[in-house]
Amino acid sequence: MTSFVHLRLHSEYSLIDGLLRIGPTLDRVAELDMPAVAITDHHNFFGLVKAYKAAESLGVKLIVGADLHVVDPHDEDRHHEICLLAQNETGYRNLMLLLSRSYQQGQYLGRPRVHRAWIQEYAEGVIALSGGRQGDIGQALLNGREVDARAALHDWQACFPDRFYLELQRTGRSGEEDYIHAAVALAAEHHCPVVATNDVRFLEAGEFEAHEARVCIGDGRTLDDPRRIRAYSDQQYLRSAEEMAELFSDIPEALENSVEIARRCTVSLTLGQPFLPNYPVPKEETIEAFLSRLSHEGLQRRFPEWNEQQLEPYRQRLEFELNTINQMGFPGYFLVVMDF
Repeated sequence: MTSFVHLRLHSEYSLIDGLLRIGPTLDRVAELDMPAVAITDHHNFFGLVKAYKAAESLGVKLIVGADLHVVDPHDEDRHHEICLLAQNETGYRNLMLLLSRSYQQGQYLGRPRVHRAWIQEYAEGVIALSGGRQGDIGQALLNGREVDARAALHDWQACFPDRFYLELQRTGRSGEEDYIHAAVALAAEHHCPVVATNDVRFLEAGEFEAHEARVCIGDGRTLDDPRRIRAYSDQQYLRSAEEMAELFSDIPEALENSVEIARRCTVSLTLGQPFLPNYPVPKEETIEAFLSRLSHEGLQRRFPEWNEQQLEPYRQRLEFELNTINQMGFPGYFLVVMDF
């Protein structure tokens, strides 16, 4: 039985910093004998259907999730990270609503963000990972603001009861060990579970330079620009369970919790079937009867001077068309587009 599941991974659909192609990534997950994997692209589900199909064909459970930028309530120019995973279909729908809102109402300098109040509104059915050292708790701990870290943890635990995890990473980046030491102590103090992630951005360690080039393109920088921030390391590849076990041998529960989270998350997508919006109709009528009445009234309005004998062939044709529409299950569609 596997001892680790990757819960944080950016694919090629994370246009800012993702390099992983869906097919090869899922093949590698299956090759590593991992039963599940989460794809948590930055503020989007662009690759979800492709990933779901690939995972299903390989017998791998796809965990639906996304990494989000959360506005700092004390400084709107700043943000921190959080990783949200859909625990069930309700969580999946809530994440879709949250992502849509981030683009419609939360854009800042052309990039989507969310407010904590929005996350609280759409928290049902969602499991949250703290964002590691880049989350609000991580930033508070690294800057010596223990009181703020405790307050943030309390708020997140209230928002996600039994569904909030302090995220730990060991990818060779600055501040990680200081953060882990403080986070583990905080977790013990507040009975908060911890979970290990590798914040995966590429498949193999040798792809680090290509990933850096991708990041530079997104940032409008060059590789040799001394001003650019080196935010990633060559260790953010798809590690095996054995490699992760070696990294976190001192915190085995962080690995066990990754498997537990994977067990808790199950979302089934129905693909290839149209889902039409529910058009509001009078309570006393079915949607089919409502469409039929509007259609016959429209026919009468178009030919007000015609007698019954003249209208009859058109009524027969209209009934044929309405029966076809109803048999296909499309009355709602025609009502939605009738004003176009």
